[in-house]
Amino acid sequence: MTVRTTVVVGATAVALATGLAAPAMAAGTDTAPATAAGTTRTDTHEATRQAVRAAVQDGVPGVTLTARNGRSSWSTTAGVGNLRTHAPRSADDRYRVGSITKTFVSTVVLQLEAEGRLSLDDTVDKWLPGVVHGNGHDGSRVTLRQLLNHTSGIFDYTSDETFGRTYFLKDGFFEHRYDTLAPGQLVAIAMAHEPDFAPGTSWNYSNTNYVLAGMVIQKVTGRPYGEEIRHRIIHPLHLTATSVPGTRVTVPGPSSRAYSKLAETATGPTYDVTRLNPSLASSAGEMISDSADLDRFYSALLKGRLLPPKQLKEMKATVPVEGIPNAGYGLALIDRKLSCGVHVWGHDGGIHGSSSVAVTTADGRHSLAFNFNGDWSGDTDAVIEAEFCGK
Repeated sequence: MTVRTTVVVGATAVALATGLAAPAMAAGTDTAPATAAGTTRTDTHEATRQAVRAAVQDGVPGVTLTARNGRSSWSTTAGVGNLRTHAPRSADDRYRVGSITKTFVSTVVLQLEAEGRLSLDDTVDKWLPGVVHGNGHDGSRVTLRQLLNHTSGIFDYTSDETFGRTYFLKDGFFEHRYDTLAPGQLVAIAMAHEPDFAPGTSWNYSNTNYVLAGMVIQKVTGRPYGEEIRHRIIHPLHLTATSVPGTRVTVPGPSSRAYSKLAETATGPTYDVTRLNPSLASSAGEMISDSADLDRFYSALLKGRLLPPKQLKEMKATVPVEGIPNAGYGLALIDRKLSCGVHVWGHDGGIHGSSSVAVTTADGRHSLAFNFNGDWSGDTDAVIEAEFCGK
């Protein structure tokens, strides 16, 4: 069921069932804050706890998770946040959220539409003339809506072989981890390839789409997309752990280390990849947050606190995700039907050493967000099923 929503390539983008034996484990911890009435939750979340521990047994160094249902919340952790010191993960850990960034970007674009400053049916060329051009790409035939739901056909720059060797395999990563890449450079990499298909005729996940969406936000508003996210979402929702780092290479504390194999297989040495320049992900996946903030964001979004009804309806209008049953992709909002019939809405995100998921029910009442601090193993779908279906 997982939709490929990473900004990485090769084995580091795939959750594999195999891998090294589980690392030395810190004891898992649970927290259940008091509700408004002064009582704690009696639900033990045993299925969720077991799924989190299973991920660590599969080889994920550590997991942090927070769920919210109504006015009460619950957190659990397992494994370690640092393989050297064996320090445990924290429920308050901040982490790189990868492609979860896309939902923030899409929300800003839809707010701009609600303000009459752009239309989803505008072409990319209207706002970025000549940027999407070459080898069959034509920005005059691609709409903003097609960027946001990945039906544009524009090549994904992270699928470029040279880019992958340079930034995601061991030798290239350690040489180039602090490089600054401008959005235009990332788009130019995509333009060196042919499109995947004619606009609107199929679906394929492309990080280039959201780099372009961030560029459109800046063209329309005159401010970088990160400033618009801070002004329109982070500050109004009081998301105190959420940031758009730009070129900052560190993750603010409290946080854990992030680990990767930096290889095309899930075996071999494990490397600390915590420090990197996230401009390689740009508006497709550079943001940092924590589980409580992500719960708050997706809950507010689905409750209609960030978008008028018309724009929220547009965001939830999904297209089929090829090869993945029971899932549809909206405008950076994935609808998944779970085995128990529950629908959850949200997004996955992957970047070096970090695999994250944030979902909520259609009414925004029951939300879940969690992070694996390793990118080569662990079953994120099992955690979602455990929380919402109890298995």
